[in-house]
Amino acid sequence: MAEKKGTVNPYRLTSLAIMAAIIYVVTLFRFPFLGSKVHLANSMCLISGLLFGPVAGGAAAGLGSALYDAFCGGYDLINVLITFLSKFVMAYVCGMILEKGKKKNVLLVVAACIIGALSYVVLYMLKTFVYQAFVYAYPMETVGAAMLSKLIPSLINALAAVLTAPVFYHAVLPAMRHTGILEKVR
Repeated sequence: MAEKKGTVNPYRLTSLAIMAAIIYVVTLFRFPFLGSKVHLANSMCLISGLLFGPVAGGAAAGLGSALYDAFCGGYDLINVLITFLSKFVMAYVCGMILEKGKKKNVLLVVAACIIGALSYVVLYMLKTFVYQAFVYAYPMETVGAAMLSKLIPSLINALAAVLTAPVFYHAVLPAMRHTGILEKVR
């Protein structure tokens, strides 16, 4: 059944709101690991891109993460917007790779997750560099040390996301197909 132009798909809107809420809540739970804190919010952002496609999945990922930063992270508006953009890009890249892939198999899903997670790490490191070097005007050796201290936890979280997102995605996908929800939200 084709939608009329300008109408809102309530299944899609509800699913995206639920995904943003899941991302927000999952971000609250962090686990200490190797001197860092691991959370599965990045995993949920990747799943958002895989399930809902690049734009809608990116919007849900960005919104859920930005809301967390705004209400629980204590960040200013600029940082909240940067979070929205970087999480949007992570889910967008992941969703775009899956969408453009000819054969939607496990390897494509894993590759999409790897590239999506790494795109976030790159953007986060770029933000760190800009803030350290230009906003705070720290010397370059201090900037390098700060970037290294943030790179390791970022890579740990990326690895956790890449290991868990494909598993969660393949666990949820059959149920969404069986109930017809996937077709209603895509």
